[in-house]
Amino acid sequence: MLKLKDLTSQTHTDTKSVKMNISSPKELKKIAEKIYNTILPGDYIFLYGEIGTGKTTFARCLINLLEVNNKVRESEVLSPTFNIVYEYEVKKILIKHYDLYRLKNKEDLNNLGIFENTEDCVTIIEWPELIDKKPSNRLELYFKYMSNMEERKLEIYPYGRFKKNKF
Repeated sequence: MLKLKDLTSQTHTDTKSVKMNISSPKELKKIAEKIYNTILPGDYIFLYGEIGTGKTTFARCLINLLEVNNKVRESEVLSPTFNIVYEYEVKKILIKHYDLYRLKNKEDLNNLGIFENTEDCVTIIEWPELIDKKPSNRLELYFKYMSNMEERKLEIYPYGRFKKNKF
């Protein structure tokens, strides 16, 4: 379990970002592959962005990559908006995919136990805006529409051990 000392309120203004166009599924899968090669159990990936910008599609790409590369049958990865969390077992790794869109306050957030028993988990969180204190080792992905509203871009902010990676 993460302890309070392991959490930080560091924001994306404190680190450099990598920006890329992700308008096609091929581009999104390519970045999911790069992230797949860097994640370890205990890691967190925070997904920010408006509805329809690619957060769940990215999560699906990443979870399916973990499954395929571990010779596990691909799951149908759905948005956990109504269930709040879906879990996927990939060999000895548990993937927790949260969607916090419907949460209204920090008390609801605290009741989920997002930071408990995560040593063997990769945790993916959509709509993490309610989280003030975040794990030091994390990736924050910001999905945005471009000005024409048809293309999308992605900004990646690496923290902790992720700062040494090139995305």
